[in-house]
Amino acid sequence: MTKLHDLYSAQGQSPWLDNLRRDWLRDGTLAGLVDQGIRGVTSNPTIFAKAISGQDTYDEQFRSLIAGKAIVGSSIEDAYWDLVVDDIHHALAILRPVFDASGGSDGFVSVEVAPSLAHDTDGTIAAARGLHARVDRPNVLVKIPATEECVPSIRQMIAEGRSINVTLIFSLTRYGEVIEAYLSGLEALVASGVDDLSGVASVASFFISRVDAVAQARLAYALFTDRFAGDRWEVLAAKGARVQRPLWASTSTKNPAYPDLAYVDTLIGPDTVNTMPDGTVADFLDHGTVARTVDADLDAARSDIDRLAAAGIHMEDVAAVLETEGVASFAASFDDLMDSLTKKAAELAVR
Repeated sequence: MTKLHDLYSAQGQSPWLDNLRRDWLRDGTLAGLVDQGIRGVTSNPTIFAKAISGQDTYDEQFRSLIAGKAIVGSSIEDAYWDLVVDDIHHALAILRPVFDASGGSDGFVSVEVAPSLAHDTDGTIAAARGLHARVDRPNVLVKIPATEECVPSIRQMIAEGRSINVTLIFSLTRYGEVIEAYLSGLEALVASGVDDLSGVASVASFFISRVDAVAQARLAYALFTDRFAGDRWEVLAAKGARVQRPLWASTSTKNPAYPDLAYVDTLIGPDTVNTMPDGTVADFLDHGTVARTVDADLDAARSDIDRLAAAGIHMEDVAAVLETEGVASFAASFDDLMDSLTKKAAELAVR
């Protein structure tokens, strides 16, 4: 038993890995981390850009995908998605025993729609449907960003019974909208004639280090416990609905003056997920503290946010900037990777 096992068994928090690499799928690294207590995997365009650009393990498949094709944007992007789906399928297979043993509450692997769709409601709906159909595994979560335009996309996917990881949440206001999209989506699913909601899973990924406010995350948890209670929720829960767990994302510290587990040890509690990069996983295994902290001293958390506002720092404004930057960062990673793959295709073609 490790501290990751204790985190889940004693505190009800699921530790997930925020990284995915093909060599880890092949050499047993991911399977080893699952043995140590990792219960899910998240990916994003930046993670895949680093993996595909930084390794030659993709070259053989990439060469076969582009063989005989003109080196154009569409063929390169098609090849990218083939590479990604192949990795996702292998990761899903490794996590499937966790999914089965947990009754479908863990063992998920997340894959994100193209970042260019972050402000396209209908395009995101079509892309999420396509990814679900293409991956076709019960333990996949398709990631959709929590932009204003994509909140309706999230609701629609839940209304169709599709499991979704909502990503890039930075504010309490937007988080409330995401919860509403989930609840109303489930209600629409019931209205369509579905009586068993247990097959729908969702997490709401609240980015922590980018905001640098543990206080706001604790208030988000308070909002979660409030909204997933009461008559409205009980009607859905009676039909097997699962809570949409808060997922703490971006939990490696960026400021070297901070403790390495500043966004892990402080946000432990039931019905939550913490997705950590591999370095942070290693740190937690070594010296993490397993104790409930996510709802510690909510009055102090509210006071911290109020004092920020009094100083002229409004979290909603901060969130708007971070959302724009987050979308742009993923889009830039995707574009850089397409450029890199185009160059690699040209290199492979002359070998």
